Amino acid sequence: MAKNKTKHTKDGLRKYLRLMISIRQFEDKVFELLARDVIKGASHVYAGQEAVAVGACAAIGEKDYITSTHRGHGHCIARGGKLKFMLAELCGKATGYCRGRGGSMHIADVRAGNLGATGIVGGNIPVGTGAALACKLRGEGQVTLCFFGDGACNNGVFHESLNMAGRWGLPIVYCLENNLYGMSVSVDVACAVQDLYMRSSSYDMPGVPVDGQNVLEVKEAVEKAVGRARAGDGPTLLELKTYRYRGHSRSDPRKYRTKEEEQYWHDRDPITLFEANLLKEELMSEAEIKEVHDDVTKEMAEAEDFALNQSPYPDPKELYEDVYKGWIQGERGLVRIPEN
Repeated sequence: MAKNKTKHTKDGLRKYLRLMISIRQFEDKVFELLARDVIKGASHVYAGQEAVAVGACAAIGEKDYITSTHRGHGHCIARGGKLKFMLAELCGKATGYCRGRGGSMHIADVRAGNLGATGIVGGNIPVGTGAALACKLRGEGQVTLCFFGDGACNNGVFHESLNMAGRWGLPIVYCLENNLYGMSVSVDVACAVQDLYMRSSSYDMPGVPVDGQNVLEVKEAVEKAVGRARAGDGPTLLELKTYRYRGHSRSDPRKYRTKEEEQYWHDRDPITLFEANLLKEELMSEAEIKEVHDDVTKEMAEAEDFALNQSPYPDPKELYEDVYKGWIQGERGLVRIPEN
């Protein structure tokens, strides 16, 4: 961290640490509530990948955009999402970001530039590319960060979108989070080329490998790519090498992974590594680090109480609000959605 010492304030470093701890504690709570069947349906937690979301989102401005994935809680928190509104959304409560209608895989905060998660693998790549096209047409210097996993980079929309971005020089940074597995399939099995950043050469853009466990290295790489985009030099593909600690979802026992592999990545935990560097460089003390953990623990408890005890479920009378005013298939044929 020494070479970055002059580039980051103590408040900034504390913020990165707090955000990573917030993501970890949020995901631990989500996994607990899933096990208790308090949160219904599917949810894909981000534990282990915190440095990617925090470092990347720290490199953009308030007017920029991100598009997220089915494993998108970390992106939302790193972009400024409040734990209580996020947990309320996952619990289907009316106080959530999408009024309880989006849930885990469709959480969004458009006012913060978070254009939303998606349950479709790779489905956000063309959305992010479209947002970047809008940024270029506006000419106001905005950029888009597009997060997706190694599984998505074998989808057709990945190639179509990167080709368009490269051809038109769009201001977008493609953040490929390679956590080594697309569901239960290893990237070694799924991909003919193991260094996924090399695919950028087909689309006339730089491809850069990045240590996704190092929050400051992520931030530096994204800042450089964002700078290129703002200068009109087009897109960049970053391969952020990271690891998810839990299975693809709660139904995944992750028996396809070895204990040795899991131990290797736990030894490179992004939070532990960052804390060790902060202590080594005497940028924070053990007491200050503990204070951050304690503050997040308190906020998480307040978020749980807000979501479970203080927030109502949506009123059934609001069923058709925020729904496209057209036709839906009913039990006896097409039914027109009422205007009011």
